[in-house]
Amino acid sequence: MDNLYKDDSIESLSPREHVRLRPGMYAGDTSDATQLAIEILGNAIDEYNIGHGNKITIIINDKMVSIADEGQGFPINVIREDGETVLQASFDVINTSGKYRDDGVYEGTAIGLNGIGGKLTNFLSHTLSVSSWNSKGEYEFIHFEEGIFKERKVGKENHPSGTLVSFIPSEEFFDSPQVNQKKLLNFCEDIACLCPGLIIVFNGQEIKHENGINDLLKKHLGKDIEIINNPLIIQEKKDKQAISLAMSYTTRGSTNIVPYVNCGITSAGPHITSIKSTITRILNKWAKEQGILKATDKNLDGASLQEGMVLVANITAEGVSYDAQVKSTITKIDTGFISSTLGEQLEIWLDNNIEDGKNIIEKALVARKAAEAAKKARERVKAKAVTPVKAKAIQLPTTLTDCWSKDRSKCELFICEGKSAAAGLVAGRDSETQAIYGVRGKMLSVLKTAPANIYKNQEINNLVQALGLEVDEATCTLTYDEKKLRYGKIIAAADADFDGFAIENLLFNILWYMCPDLIVNGHVYSAVPPLFRVTTKKNEYIYLRDAEALVAYQKEHGAQIQSIGRLKGLGEQDSDELSYCLLDPETRNVLQLKVEDYGKTDKMFQDLYGKRVEPRVQFLAQHLEEARVD
Repeated sequence: MDNLYKDDSIESLSPREHVRLRPGMYAGDTSDATQLAIEILGNAIDEYNIGHGNKITIIINDKMVSIADEGQGFPINVIREDGETVLQASFDVINTSGKYRDDGVYEGTAIGLNGIGGKLTNFLSHTLSVSSWNSKGEYEFIHFEEGIFKERKVGKENHPSGTLVSFIPSEEFFDSPQVNQKKLLNFCEDIACLCPGLIIVFNGQEIKHENGINDLLKKHLGKDIEIINNPLIIQEKKDKQAISLAMSYTTRGSTNIVPYVNCGITSAGPHITSIKSTITRILNKWAKEQGILKATDKNLDGASLQEGMVLVANITAEGVSYDAQVKSTITKIDTGFISSTLGEQLEIWLDNNIEDGKNIIEKALVARKAAEAAKKARERVKAKAVTPVKAKAIQLPTTLTDCWSKDRSKCELFICEGKSAAAGLVAGRDSETQAIYGVRGKMLSVLKTAPANIYKNQEINNLVQALGLEVDEATCTLTYDEKKLRYGKIIAAADADFDGFAIENLLFNILWYMCPDLIVNGHVYSAVPPLFRVTTKKNEYIYLRDAEALVAYQKEHGAQIQSIGRLKGLGEQDSDELSYCLLDPETRNVLQLKVEDYGKTDKMFQDLYGKRVEPRVQFLAQHLEEARVD
């Protein structure tokens, strides 16, 4: 192989060629073309934020995306030294923008501050057309194909000022050239909340949120149960800097922070760190002032104080630096205004909402105790899981009959009750991909158990070891990692009676408590064993799911039936029957657990398995008529 430089080894690419060769460098995620729409939409939002137009119209029709604003429009038919008009250069000359300077029209606080977005959309599209009108009715139309300029028209007509951009993303650069409309609609909903006077019309649907940041908080709270009565709302502005923030606390164990900067969603940066550290500092200070924490007590950590927190914010700041064009990670931002404003307003809010503040601190104290208990539990699990150094493998529980496939995503873990059922499943399984874990009777009800005692339960300890996931000492839960998960499917296999249902539901409760992502991401299933076995006159077995299926079979094949048997327990079936009914993917009946509403699902588990009795009583009263007795 010749690895030496030649005269033509070093290349210089035009901006268009480089963007098309390395689209991910500019667009980030290239699984679909959503980022292109966000780039153009960002320019329209910038126009609104400096006082030009209050309506943005988005139409996605088949392959074409069109975005129109009612802003000031581009300078029309203004020729540059290179022969291009200002409008054309804005879409085909990289690093061309009117948003660079802090003292410019956009005051340094625009989303589109790099001068790349319009060019990126053009270079990665089959076609892109732009029409722009100024306040005099003058217009300029330009058209590109594969990022190359093709046509220009100029003239005058009776049309309000603004800009219309239409483009067809190219499948050459995206796994799917379509825009993820659900993702874009979600972004538009957020933006309409951050810009209370803005109207966004998305494929004919009008989006408007006059209550601003309050509506954004409600959106991200969803159906979560709040533990405070009055959310913290901040609306402050100083010169070019501003902060719009809303915060509440829920019964959830997770934290949800939605941080926008200059109306662009972000995922990391000093602004998030500043928000978290300020909240931690002020809450600890207030807790000691109120005597909830003694002066000598150790401060509550950030993770405990943020448990259950839902916070949405939009920070307006100039001179913001990002790590890439998609602007998700901020590398530089002035956090002084954020910290001082949030700290001052949070102190005032706490002094005026003492009971709410106490609820937050009490929840944090419980979270800290759980974290400390989880740390001890993790140490116990690690101590049991590690075998001698030479083996470098986990020590699996003796009640687990494991499978041997190295492709763990194809492996299945069947969790059943009773030695007879486990023995039958072991005998009938495919030993390459199917593992059997037998439990003894009803499992622990974790929501009624102190976190420190959960991992003392041997069966839960065994389950943790079998799954292969790490215990998060901060939350006393399992950290979801698909690469470490030892089974692609976790299948509950219980008897088709009320005891079996109870065992199965307790298992689902444990999995939801320890690692809800297992259920959310589709790893958890329920095996549905047949209730009836029909023996035909030809001595063939027909397995029927329930009484309804039996009645239907009797109507159609009644003359062929020799006998009907009830299969109540898995332990009563032999290995061939278990293989046919529960193990064989071609003949078994398994149902995948699906979560359509996270908050509603979490509330259901809390109501049915939590410490409070009232929700269970209400549920039973509401669903009494649905109950059946075998």
